[in-house]
Amino acid sequence: MYTIALDGPSGVGKTTTAKTLARLLGWGYLDTGAMYRAVAVGCMKQGCEQASEIAEFCREMEVEISTDPDNPRITLGGEDITQAIRDPQTSAWVSKVSTNPACREDLVRRQQDIIASANLVAEGRDITTVVAKDAQVRVLLSADADERLARRGAELGQKVSQEQLHDQVIRRDREDSTLVNFSEAADGVVAIDSTNMSLDEVVDAIMGLATRAGITGGTNSCGHNHAPGSHQEES
Repeated sequence: MYTIALDGPSGVGKTTTAKTLARLLGWGYLDTGAMYRAVAVGCMKQGCEQASEIAEFCREMEVEISTDPDNPRITLGGEDITQAIRDPQTSAWVSKVSTNPACREDLVRRQQDIIASANLVAEGRDITTVVAKDAQVRVLLSADADERLARRGAELGQKVSQEQLHDQVIRRDREDSTLVNFSEAADGVVAIDSTNMSLDEVVDAIMGLATRAGITGGTNSCGHNHAPGSHQEES
């Protein structure tokens, strides 16, 4: 299977870039961050606050995530939480999951299982160094802080205040960087500063890397749901 892995901080454009690449290639798309957000949604509902409680919920949860770039839905215990994972409250809470080492270990394993099953463009903070470190194309996207705030603000529209926007982008990066390095490109990872680049320019640059890696695209099961988190599957 082929994998293109996109790493980088919040608001850099990983999601839009990854979906565009997946459509062009006829591949699946994996948003690893959505899985962390799913844990956050479940923990908020269950009242899990302690690190041990969050880790236990993560181990036991049943989650299904679609890898269709045009319909990236996610369910938790059979309930569709696609909209809930994008709520500002979830964004403010998710660092409790992403900074939990036991949760990261569990979710990385689930994500690697999905990546092994199909040609995918996968995006997330530790994709290039941990989850898909053997991907044929590994890219670290970056942009300056002002540009990242502007992009995330445009994405969210009027849903959040400037304080909430800053919290989602700057604070989350600061907290998550205690466990994952997504500001410096590791060996073999291509760094692309997208501050002054259009989406088309970024996509063209990555498609060029894919071509040099021998990737030409092709359809696969990008519309399937994956259930890496069912407790039965873990046993």
